[in-house]
Amino acid sequence: MTQTRAIIFETPGGPEVLKLVTREVGAPGPGELRIRHHACGLNYIDIYQRSGVYPMPLPQVPGMEGAGVVEAVGEGVTHLAVGDRVAYAAAPPGAYCDVRVMHAAQVCRLPDSIDFRTAAAMMLQGLTVQYLFHRTVPLKSGDTVLFHAAAGGVGLIACQWARAMGIRLIGTAGTDEKCALARAHGAAETINYEREDFVSRVRDLTEGRGVDVVMDSIGAATFDRSLDCLRPVGMMISFGNASGKVPPFDLSILGAKGSLQLTRPTLFTHIARHEDCQAMAAQLFGMVETGKVAIRIGQEFALADVAEAHRRMEARATTGSTILLP
Repeated sequence: MTQTRAIIFETPGGPEVLKLVTREVGAPGPGELRIRHHACGLNYIDIYQRSGVYPMPLPQVPGMEGAGVVEAVGEGVTHLAVGDRVAYAAAPPGAYCDVRVMHAAQVCRLPDSIDFRTAAAMMLQGLTVQYLFHRTVPLKSGDTVLFHAAAGGVGLIACQWARAMGIRLIGTAGTDEKCALARAHGAAETINYEREDFVSRVRDLTEGRGVDVVMDSIGAATFDRSLDCLRPVGMMISFGNASGKVPPFDLSILGAKGSLQLTRPTLFTHIARHEDCQAMAAQLFGMVETGKVAIRIGQEFALADVAEAHRRMEARATTGSTILLP
C-alpha cells in the first residue's frame, strides 16, 4: 500500500472544515490508474461541493483537477503507461492529495512542452472554454460575446481564445485592475460592473443590437440583466453560480425578450466520453503550445494551506488560476 496526504471534509461548511489527513492508497483496478500529483488545481466547483451547494457523499476529498506522473495502470488501460506525464479534469472529486487512484478515461498524456504547474492550472478551466466556444454554441469570427468574471481563471483563457478566433469579447469584472488584466489578455472591451450598468454599456458598445452570446458563471446576481444584453434569438449560457443559484423563472420571458435561447451546461457532460475528452484536451494543448493561450497562475498554495486558498477565492481576491502544491 502507498501512503498519501489528503485534504478531507466530513461535513459541509466553511473553509475551516477542510483538514489534512494521511491515508493509504491501493493498486488501480480495471480501467484505473494511480497518479502521483506534482500540482493540483483549485476551482469554484470545489467551493460549491465543500459548502454543500452541490451535496456530496461524506467524508470527501475535494478537487477535480491535477497533473503528475502515472505510477501504475490497471487492466484495460491502453492509452497511458507507467511513467507518463499526465493531466486531467475529471469527476469524481479527489485531487487534493499526493497520490490517488482514479478512472483513466479522462486522464490525458501531457506534452513535454507544458509543465505540471501550468497543466494543473488549465485543465478544468481550459476545457470549459473549449466546450463553451466549440461545443455549446459554435462561435465564429465576428461574433460578439459578453463574458462575466473575465479576469478569473476561465475568463483570462476565454479572452485569449476569443482573440485568437477573431471574436469580440466584452468582459466584466469588479475592479479597474481586473478590467485592465482582461484587456491585456484579449478582451476587446471591459465593463467594471461596480461602477457601470453593464446592460446599458453593452447596448452602447453594440449600437443597441445586443451580443450574440452571454457566458455567465456568476449566476443569481447577473442572470436577469444578462438576458437584456442579448440580441433577438441570442444564446444565454449559464455555466456557474458563484453568487448563488439562478431561481426558477417563467420561460415565457425568453419569448418576450426576443425568442432567446438558454442552456445550463457542465464540463463533465462534455468530457464523459473518452474520445471527446481526449480530442478536447488535444485542442487545448495546441492552443497553449502555439502561444495563442498563456495560462496565468495568480496564486499558489501548499496543500496544507488549502483553507486559506478557499477563503481568498470566495472573497474574489484571486485572479487567473489557483494551484495547490503537494
